[in-house]
Amino acid sequence: MKNYSRISFIAVGAAVVGVVCFIITKLGVLSLLMEGICELAVDIKMPVFAYYSKADTTEDKSIGESIFDELYPVEEYYSMAQEENDRVIEAIGYHVDTDKYNSETTGIVINATTENATTPVATQTEESSEEQTTPDISSEPKEVTDVISRDVITGNTYDRSNLNDYNYCRRFYTVTSVTSLTESIFRPAEFLDKNMSIGHNAETPQILIFHTHSQEAFANSVEGDDSTTILGVGDYLTSVLQDKYGYNVIHDRSIYDYVNGKLDRSEAYTYAENAIAKILEDNPSIEVVIDLHRDGVGEDTHLVTDIDGKKTAKIMFFNGLSYSNVKGDIQYLYNPFRDDNLAMSLQMHLLGEAYYPGWLRNIYINAYRYCLHERGKSMLIEAGAQTNTVEEVKNAMEPLADILDKLLRGEKAY
Repeated sequence: MKNYSRISFIAVGAAVVGVVCFIITKLGVLSLLMEGICELAVDIKMPVFAYYSKADTTEDKSIGESIFDELYPVEEYYSMAQEENDRVIEAIGYHVDTDKYNSETTGIVINATTENATTPVATQTEESSEEQTTPDISSEPKEVTDVISRDVITGNTYDRSNLNDYNYCRRFYTVTSVTSLTESIFRPAEFLDKNMSIGHNAETPQILIFHTHSQEAFANSVEGDDSTTILGVGDYLTSVLQDKYGYNVIHDRSIYDYVNGKLDRSEAYTYAENAIAKILEDNPSIEVVIDLHRDGVGEDTHLVTDIDGKKTAKIMFFNGLSYSNVKGDIQYLYNPFRDDNLAMSLQMHLLGEAYYPGWLRNIYINAYRYCLHERGKSMLIEAGAQTNTVEEVKNAMEPLADILDKLLRGEKAY
């Protein structure tokens, strides 16, 4: 009899717990509760970055990792308060790689030097690299004089009166559950009026390109050959912007996510932030800052379209709001240029929709700052994903350079 009573008690208890969980899930309380717990965990400095080790894999995650991955996805960044000195890294020095500086162009390639950043173990010696098989990338664009560029609008344009409407413009955005693109933050009528044109000629640096996650690779990347990773994609974007459009571009090829011989993205934005600040201090003429990434997607997802006969990876613009649903404005991630960041991605998106329909993904919105606070014209761009080929992503740099040039010349697609 006692066993039956015990079983009945357990069954009733389980039923009650199930009903309560169902109710709070439906009400959205569970998500809010877990977000609060995660925010608290960060504030008390729990090691929540452990899941970064699986950033580029499809391995099964534990329940704990899945929760953090939902609230703080693996490609994201949550900085500790700036006053906590043990989480703040001193500014990283850098030097110009004179071997890669071409005096006939306006481009400079920069490599950071740090005490705790090392060359990836996958990098080969000069001798061994000769034995490495190169993938078939014969379709890779090589001549920047023969790149995708359009002067005629063939896609979608929108009536300005509609674009002024907050609810209408929300169609262009994907917003994570940890933040909100509120009407007080997102003011499209104001953002569409902003002048995004560049303010000076190419006699001094105008654009900075860097990669917080320099180790991001693609479906046919060659191990040890960084020209087939996101760094090589940045090289090509630099070439197109320089040689076709005449901009003065600095490409920072520094490694911020490979520390002590292993991939470590937990501090990548902190390392990059300080190094980028130093570059901008030394080159105050820079107006545009681009953090170029590739996305991570399911292995059965292929983000590709056809543009002028070229297989071209799809692009996504990414904004951080420095705002969470639990805390509101995140004061220690203050971004004085949030409005300009949002204006730039919106205007770029509308140009892309007009000239290259079907190429752009929705603008992605998350809670944190990333490295978007150094300049008004700052962008985090996700170019394709790990399932794209190198050539598909390099092809995408051509329409990207085209709409960026249109934006910086003052063109609007509305």
